[in-house]
Amino acid sequence: MSDIQRFDVNEEWAHSGMIKAGDFCFLNYCVGNIGGTIEEQVNGALDEMERRLALVGLTLENVVQMDCLFRDVWNIPVMEKVIKQRFNGKYPVRKSIQTEFAHIGGEGGLLFQADAVAYCGK
Repeated sequence: MSDIQRFDVNEEWAHSGMIKAGDFCFLNYCVGNIGGTIEEQVNGALDEMERRLALVGLTLENVVQMDCLFRDVWNIPVMEKVIKQRFNGKYPVRKSIQTEFAHIGGEGGLLFQADAVAYCGK
Protein backbone atom coordinates (compact mmCIF):
# COMPACT_ATOMS: atom_id res chain seq x y z
CA MET A 1 0.00 0.00 0.00
CA SER A 2 2.95 2.35 0.38
CA ASP A 3 3.15 2.82 -3.39
CA ILE A 4 -0.36 4.29 -3.49
CA GLN A 5 -0.48 8.08 -3.17
CA ARG A 6 -3.64 10.15 -2.91
CA PHE A 7 -3.85 13.77 -4.06
CA ASP A 8 -6.54 16.46 -3.83
CA VAL A 9 -8.37 14.62 -1.05
CA ASN A 10 -11.78 16.15 -0.39
CA GLU A 11 -13.08 15.15 3.03
CA GLU A 12 -16.52 16.70 2.41
CA TRP A 13 -17.09 14.59 -0.72
CA ALA A 14 -15.12 11.59 0.63
CA HIS A 15 -12.97 11.18 -2.50
CA SER A 16 -9.52 11.78 -3.92
CA GLY A 17 -9.10 13.87 -7.05
CA MET A 18 -6.14 11.75 -8.16
CA ILE A 19 -4.53 8.52 -7.04
CA LYS A 20 -1.09 7.37 -8.16
CA ALA A 21 -0.86 3.59 -7.96
CA GLY A 22 2.10 1.85 -9.52
CA ASP A 23 2.63 3.05 -13.09
CA PHE A 24 -0.76 4.75 -13.39
CA CYS A 25 -2.56 7.84 -12.12
CA PHE A 26 -6.34 7.83 -11.88
CA LEU A 27 -8.11 11.19 -12.06
CA ASN A 28 -11.77 11.88 -11.47
CA TYR A 29 -14.19 14.77 -11.49
CA CYS A 30 -12.13 17.12 -13.65
CA VAL A 31 -14.39 20.11 -14.20
CA GLY A 32 -13.93 23.82 -14.74
CA ASN A 33 -15.65 26.99 -15.89
CA ILE A 34 -19.01 25.71 -14.63
CA GLY A 35 -21.77 27.89 -16.06
CA GLY A 36 -19.75 28.71 -19.18
CA THR A 37 -20.22 27.39 -22.70
CA ILE A 38 -19.49 23.75 -23.45
CA GLU A 39 -16.17 24.74 -25.04
CA GLU A 40 -15.20 26.75 -21.95
CA GLN A 41 -16.12 23.82 -19.71
CA VAL A 42 -14.15 21.27 -21.75
CA ASN A 43 -11.12 23.56 -21.60
CA GLY A 44 -11.71 24.12 -17.88
CA ALA A 45 -11.85 20.37 -17.25
CA LEU A 46 -8.60 19.86 -19.15
CA ASP A 47 -7.02 22.77 -17.24
CA GLU A 48 -7.95 20.99 -14.00
CA MET A 49 -6.62 17.70 -15.36
CA GLU A 50 -3.32 19.40 -16.27
CA ARG A 51 -3.10 20.95 -12.80
CA ARG A 52 -3.45 17.56 -11.10
CA LEU A 53 -1.09 15.81 -13.50
CA ALA A 54 1.55 18.48 -12.82
CA LEU A 55 1.54 17.41 -9.15
CA VAL A 56 3.40 14.27 -10.26
CA GLY A 57 5.31 15.79 -13.20
CA LEU A 58 2.95 14.66 -15.98
CA THR A 59 1.12 16.37 -18.84
CA LEU A 60 -1.95 15.68 -20.95
CA GLU A 61 0.25 13.61 -23.27
CA ASN A 62 0.50 11.01 -20.46
CA VAL A 63 -3.28 10.48 -20.49
CA VAL A 64 -4.08 7.09 -22.01
CA GLN A 65 -7.83 6.84 -21.30
CA MET A 66 -10.67 9.28 -20.68
CA ASP A 67 -14.32 8.95 -19.71
CA CYS A 68 -16.11 12.08 -20.89
CA LEU A 69 -19.47 12.84 -19.33
CA PHE A 70 -21.84 15.26 -21.01
CA ARG A 71 -25.20 16.72 -20.16
CA ASP A 72 -25.79 16.66 -23.96
CA VAL A 73 -23.75 14.05 -25.82
CA TRP A 74 -24.32 15.95 -29.09
CA ASN A 75 -21.56 18.28 -27.86
CA ILE A 76 -18.93 15.63 -28.67
CA PRO A 77 -17.65 17.59 -31.73
CA VAL A 78 -16.84 20.55 -29.46
CA MET A 79 -14.83 18.28 -27.16
CA GLU A 80 -13.03 16.72 -30.15
CA LYS A 81 -12.03 20.20 -31.37
CA VAL A 82 -10.58 21.06 -27.94
CA ILE A 83 -8.77 17.70 -27.66
CA LYS A 84 -7.14 18.30 -31.07
CA GLN A 85 -5.91 21.67 -29.79
CA ARG A 86 -4.64 20.42 -26.43
CA PHE A 87 -3.22 16.89 -26.83
CA ASN A 88 -0.59 17.51 -29.54
CA GLY A 89 -1.68 14.44 -31.50
CA LYS A 90 -1.18 12.13 -28.47
CA TYR A 91 -4.86 11.22 -28.15
CA PRO A 92 -6.15 8.93 -25.40
CA VAL A 93 -8.76 6.24 -25.90
CA ARG A 94 -12.07 7.55 -24.66
CA LYS A 95 -15.74 7.01 -24.27
CA SER A 96 -18.50 9.58 -24.07
CA ILE A 97 -21.53 9.24 -21.84
CA GLN A 98 -24.62 11.41 -21.44
CA THR A 99 -25.79 11.92 -17.88
CA GLU A 100 -27.80 14.14 -15.58
CA PHE A 101 -25.24 15.62 -13.22
CA ALA A 102 -25.98 15.64 -9.52
CA HIS A 103 -24.45 19.08 -9.10
CA ILE A 104 -25.69 22.34 -7.64
CA GLY A 105 -25.03 24.06 -10.98
CA GLY A 106 -28.36 22.80 -12.31
CA GLU A 107 -29.34 22.59 -15.96
CA GLY A 108 -27.33 25.65 -17.00
CA GLY A 109 -24.39 24.75 -14.77
CA LEU A 110 -22.26 21.65 -15.21
CA LEU A 111 -22.21 20.46 -18.84
CA PHE A 112 -18.98 18.41 -18.96
CA GLN A 113 -16.78 16.31 -16.72
CA ALA A 114 -13.75 14.17 -17.53
CA ASP A 115 -12.23 11.25 -15.66
CA ALA A 116 -8.89 9.87 -16.84
CA VAL A 117 -6.08 7.38 -16.47
CA ALA A 118 -2.52 8.54 -17.11
CA TYR A 119 0.62 6.46 -17.51
CA CYS A 120 3.31 7.58 -15.09
CA GLY A 121 5.86 4.77 -15.44
CA LYS A 122 9.30 5.19 -16.89
